[in-house]
Amino acid sequence: YLGAHLSVGFFSFPYFSEFDIFLPHRDNITVFIERGTVPPPTNACNIIFQRRRSFTLIIKPGERAIFSFDCPDPAKHYVLEVQKSIDCMAGPCPFGEVQLQPSRLPALNRTFIWNVKASPKVGLELKFSSPRLRQIRPGDTCPDLVTYSISGSIEKTAANIGTFCSNGTISQIKMQGGVKLALHLPWNQNRNFSGFNITNRSSIKRLCIIESVFEKEGSATLMSANYPEGFPEDELMSWQFVIPPYLRASVSFLNYTLSNCERKEERVEYYIPGSLTNPEVFQLGDKQPANMAGNFNLSLQGCDQDSQNPGALRLLFQVLVQHPQNEGNKVYTIDLRSEKSMSLTIEPKPLRTNRHFVPACLICEGPTTCSPNLTLTSGNKYEISFLCDDMTRLWVHAEKTISCADSGYCSRKSYQLLVASDIIQLPVQLRDYTWKLLVPKDKFSLQLTPAQKLQQHTHEKNCETTFSYLLASAVPGQNLYFGSFCPGGSIEKIQVKTNISVVLKTFLPGFSREAFRQGMTVTFIHSLKDEGVFTVTPDSKAKVYLRSPNWDRGLPPLTSVSWNISVPNNQVAHLTFSKERMGVSCETGRAFMIIQEQKAKAEEIVSRDDEPLPKPRDLHHNFWVNISNCSPMNGKQLDLQFCVSLTPKKMDMTVIILAAVGGGATLLFALGLLICYAKKSKKKKVGKGPAVGIYNGNINTQMPEKTGKFHKGRKDNDSHVYAVIDDTMVYGHLLNVSNGSFTGPEVDVYRPFQGPMGDIPPSPPPICSRISTRKLHPEDPLPFFLPESDGEPYTFSHPKSVEVKGNGDNDIPLLEKKELEDIME
Repeated sequence: YLGAHLSVGFFSFPYFSEFDIFLPHRDNITVFIERGTVPPPTNACNIIFQRRRSFTLIIKPGERAIFSFDCPDPAKHYVLEVQKSIDCMAGPCPFGEVQLQPSRLPALNRTFIWNVKASPKVGLELKFSSPRLRQIRPGDTCPDLVTYSISGSIEKTAANIGTFCSNGTISQIKMQGGVKLALHLPWNQNRNFSGFNITNRSSIKRLCIIESVFEKEGSATLMSANYPEGFPEDELMSWQFVIPPYLRASVSFLNYTLSNCERKEERVEYYIPGSLTNPEVFQLGDKQPANMAGNFNLSLQGCDQDSQNPGALRLLFQVLVQHPQNEGNKVYTIDLRSEKSMSLTIEPKPLRTNRHFVPACLICEGPTTCSPNLTLTSGNKYEISFLCDDMTRLWVHAEKTISCADSGYCSRKSYQLLVASDIIQLPVQLRDYTWKLLVPKDKFSLQLTPAQKLQQHTHEKNCETTFSYLLASAVPGQNLYFGSFCPGGSIEKIQVKTNISVVLKTFLPGFSREAFRQGMTVTFIHSLKDEGVFTVTPDSKAKVYLRSPNWDRGLPPLTSVSWNISVPNNQVAHLTFSKERMGVSCETGRAFMIIQEQKAKAEEIVSRDDEPLPKPRDLHHNFWVNISNCSPMNGKQLDLQFCVSLTPKKMDMTVIILAAVGGGATLLFALGLLICYAKKSKKKKVGKGPAVGIYNGNINTQMPEKTGKFHKGRKDNDSHVYAVIDDTMVYGHLLNVSNGSFTGPEVDVYRPFQGPMGDIPPSPPPICSRISTRKLHPEDPLPFFLPESDGEPYTFSHPKSVEVKGNGDNDIPLLEKKELEDIME
């Protein structure tokens, strides 16, 4: 490895292996050795030639050079270039395989360049033996660092055809006129063959023709000359593809730009087997042919460009060759003519990169117009098919916008959030369907009513359906995520204050079987104060778990959310919070949690951010749960989760017994009193007794605000008129009639109001104290609620007489004084 020292005068040079290069004159080869692109430190390594140090060495035809390097690693410092000129104009071309000459070169990164001069009317053909070439994009490198660079010349102007690696489909490249080919080899590559040969052909009348041969499934990425720079003006370039008859080819343009044409038109032309209109002309913006059987040609034609603003024509495209798929025989109809503001995209799922060829999945409109992605828009009808060996590699995204422009029209109309059957019938997975619901600010809010009651996804109870709804605010800058919901729960409706995004997201392939469970009705309602209101009707057989919005990030500052929870008459709700405190630290303001039953004079149970949450409790009526956030500190956010379960209502036996005894005693007392009254009545003279007046309820009974405002006196109105009936018609059922044929009148009882109560959720208390608000201490006993039924009759005691001042119109006796004295007796 290390050589001896050679002394020349008073200099001594350490030298390593010597190299001897002789270049015959007839070979027309020149060798250049020079520093690499990254200059090393001065005197780090030198070329020793003729006992002199130098940084370059040029060996011309007919010369011999013996040289060495004074460093052990010259490959780090120097590169070698071999240039060979072939003149096919002065004499015959040396056709056949091109040899790598000279041999026994130093182990440096080296480049072999062949400059072939030929007449512009002569076509030269470069044939590449196995392995064939594969074109790469500028800036890419080959795995083995063995690279071919090919360029041509047009009227003394070079045109870069491309850069190529091994292991591809390109078998030959035909050039018009001269050609320059460079082979780049790394220093450790012991290759001794060029891999191509040159033959002479007739004129091809275009810049070049690239032939690509497929023997099995695969793909090839190709590009126009000078890519990514502009294609030469008014030039023509072609590609020939050889496809086995049992395979199908599809073309897709990955990137292209157009130049500014003064004359002619930029276009691509196809010669497709079996076509009756060859050549078929396409614009670069058109969808390119697909599912082609047999060999075909593709040509790119430029135009005469504007000299002041030429622009740039460039094209990058891909050819996919694969087996025909059975799905290609099925046609699916998607009718979006009745839709508005909707788009649907079918695209491949993201896959991990694989060095092996994977057949493409294409979506086709018609027999040959196919592409990897297809976007369908509302107002149109489509018929599509698929060229795909595995339909699970595709999925569908859909999006629709529903907005309210006319408030009067919106308030009377409802909208359905429903995935149409045309989309469900596709053989690909529906990844998601997004509805953006937009309303005028502070004028309307939104109400979502699902086709089936929803369950909120929590850790305690996961959604097990094939799809779920994701609800989030669609207001720019508002980071509010209401949660994930799926069918099979207790949430009957969801009301949101402003714009919202509803995303139906599928997780399992069986969505088509569960599609009957999807669907929501959207209506526009009066503007809400809370950001969200959830109406919940719990199932008596299952626990309901509910959590606040933005569970993972915390409720946004100054946001209020409410839950309206129904409790059946014969049930008791058990409310439990998942933790003892809210967990939020307020920077400004206070956070509140409020529980309020929806009954008359119901107390609000309030917990602040600095107080414990209520302990588990039973609630007998419909109730509200409201949370209102403060402006929290970073890291201490508000998130609440609670559980509601129902149990049958149990009646206290002591209350039942006391009620029965008390009721029986009251009944006996009333009977005795009435019997005494009946006996006294018989002692009176024969004839009808005094009449009993029934109060006329059709008059205005409201107390006047000021004296003298009630203009109509008693003599002028009908307030003193009574309908007169016999007293026996009122109390006759208590008389002991001997024949038992008397039929008593019906007796009415008061029943409580059965209508809705508590439609408005409780509001958070102000910062100051609230007298009517009860704060629950964790050690306080739970309030005792008497079981009561909404159908239980009420009993009223006799009111005490109250003197009313006025003009006498409201002082109306119900019974005469004498009759009252008789009754009291």
